Amino acid sequence: MNESILTANYKNTPYWWEKTPRPIIKEIDLPEETEVAVIGSGYTGLCTAIQTSRNGLDTVVLDAQDAGWGGSSRNGGQVSTSLKPSFQELSRKYGEERARELLKEGINALKWIGDFIQEEKIDCDFKRSGRFYGAHSQSQFKQLEKRIREQPEGLEMDVDLISKSQQHTEIGSDFYHGGIVHPYHASLDPARFHRGLLERALTGGTQIKTKCAVKKIEKKGEVFLLQTEAGTITARQVVVATSGYTGAATPWHRRRVIPIGSYIIATESLEEGLVDELIPKDRVISDTRKLVVYYRASPDRKRILFGGRVSLNETDPEKSVKPLHIQLTKIFPQLAETKISHSWMGFVGYTFDHMPHTGNQDGVHYSMGYCGSGVSLSSYFGTKLGQRLAGLTEGNTVLTDIKFQTRPFYSGNPWFLAPSILYYRLLDRYLR
Repeated sequence: MNESILTANYKNTPYWWEKTPRPIIKEIDLPEETEVAVIGSGYTGLCTAIQTSRNGLDTVVLDAQDAGWGGSSRNGGQVSTSLKPSFQELSRKYGEERARELLKEGINALKWIGDFIQEEKIDCDFKRSGRFYGAHSQSQFKQLEKRIREQPEGLEMDVDLISKSQQHTEIGSDFYHGGIVHPYHASLDPARFHRGLLERALTGGTQIKTKCAVKKIEKKGEVFLLQTEAGTITARQVVVATSGYTGAATPWHRRRVIPIGSYIIATESLEEGLVDELIPKDRVISDTRKLVVYYRASPDRKRILFGGRVSLNETDPEKSVKPLHIQLTKIFPQLAETKISHSWMGFVGYTFDHMPHTGNQDGVHYSMGYCGSGVSLSSYFGTKLGQRLAGLTEGNTVLTDIKFQTRPFYSGNPWFLAPSILYYRLLDRYLR
């Protein structure tokens, strides 16, 4: 790595942790029993716990690390509808009616999260900033035109087509061949959002035990025994809310979630006016490449936060600084001399069918596999899961009817990622 691109005070921890340091939670003894035990203290787990606690169910959240240490405080803070498969793909698999129901859940999640943040009065810089989705080739721009023309009936969304000649109204770059704008996509500060959820879970009566990894879950009659680093707890209901951090304690779930490392860098503070030139409308941005990059201005509009899937190594954020900086400056040559102040990574939970999944397996409830759109989807489906546990009909979702797939010989170690990334790089380079 070229040390010259790093600031003197460079850190390999999330930029978000500067404003929102790791939470300090009162240490508690592990309870002997509870009605609901939630494994994972990210968005999914906390949203589940908020609902169960508020509806009178004794709830304990367990986490192997600090609360929200994983993807919930490490993501890029981009909020979308995104269920990845198209209407055509889902129709072939489930029929048109079910496909519509599935895709509407993604649309519902995007509207719901804004309403939820407002109702709960969570101060997290939430803004319906809109998304610019750039076409990295002329053929991809034509595909975007076609997508707008052929939106399925009943699933139409407001989308604006942006030509190459109009592009500078959205982005100070010539890298793309136009694109589209999703005006209702949003941005937030992910660590502050997590802190808000944490505060509401605690005030609602949820107990949270951090640094308490669950080692094994055993069904015994009508209850579950959870063996943890701090002892054993008995629970009537168990929730697995670990997504990209799913481990050996839940092997059935681990065989169905693919942990994919996603890497982000933050620039140093930029000179006044430069962010206004680069991202004039404060959009969140992504593009049509298979190996997608995603980026935005920081909430104070002093830096660019730039993320992507650029490293074959799944754990070391310092190895991703240089390739991410190269990608950044291809899009924004204006930043060629700009240094990097933070670099970090987190795991995204992908699935084999590119769909999120929530349901119940052998009495163990789960919600996971948000495929890169976890801010809205994890919060929404975590809330619905908590509502179902509380016996509320509003917790019902069509996703509980969708089979959670795995593949032969897969046990949680994604050995196939490296060749897949190389393949997608070739597609992005040559199939334009």
